[in-house]
Amino acid sequence: MELEIKDLHVSIEGKKILNGISLKIKEGELHALMGPNGSGKSTLAYVLMGHPKYKIDSGEIIFHGENIINLTPDKRAKLGLFLGFQYPTEVPGVTFKNFLWTAYKTLNNGASYVDFNEILDEKLELLEIDKSFVLRYLNEGFSGGEKKRSEILQLAVLNPKIAVLDETDSGLDVDSLKIVANGIKKLNENGMGILLITHYQRILNYILPDFVHVMTDGKIVKSGGHDLAKEIEEKGYEGIKDG
Repeated sequence: MELEIKDLHVSIEGKKILNGISLKIKEGELHALMGPNGSGKSTLAYVLMGHPKYKIDSGEIIFHGENIINLTPDKRAKLGLFLGFQYPTEVPGVTFKNFLWTAYKTLNNGASYVDFNEILDEKLELLEIDKSFVLRYLNEGFSGGEKKRSEILQLAVLNPKIAVLDETDSGLDVDSLKIVANGIKKLNENGMGILLITHYQRILNYILPDFVHVMTDGKIVKSGGHDLAKEIEEKGYEGIKDG
């Protein structure tokens, strides 16, 4: 299973945002997409999941062997694509566990509640999260770190083939960063393909990506191994852009 982006051009209200993105992510690979504010990273994440406000001018998004640009977000999710949000939404009155169960049975026809509970307990243990966490209302009153951990727990329970994580490290203190990074690492080691979008190299101190890509002005200007992240830390994005 792989996600392949082919020469993707995207605009919003006539303004061009993505200028020919091409990228291939396979199951079991971890790609880090880095770049300054306004480079188009979050736009790419939303476009991959099918946000309707963006217009695809040209290009393809191939997943599960088909071009998914005309599929709705729920159909993309059922194929095995997941988006972790930079700013997860609070849902008062809905417990995290009920939310997870609804999403799980939607993605897995005929799923049993017993099986779901076994999987949930397994993932809570894997990610070292207390069981009381899922009895709270979804993201309501959660700290920044708890909101990001909730995204990783969703990721673990729903078990997509490919996950796009939009700035999962933003707003995290050192302890929360380590916990979230460790969760991502474990899921990737279990075979999940991950596109990790980030501004900073710091989360990559805990996760060793297979590939690092630098994005500026709506296009990928350089790709390499994990050493490229260290180069960014030393030179900044302008130094990378200028070679």
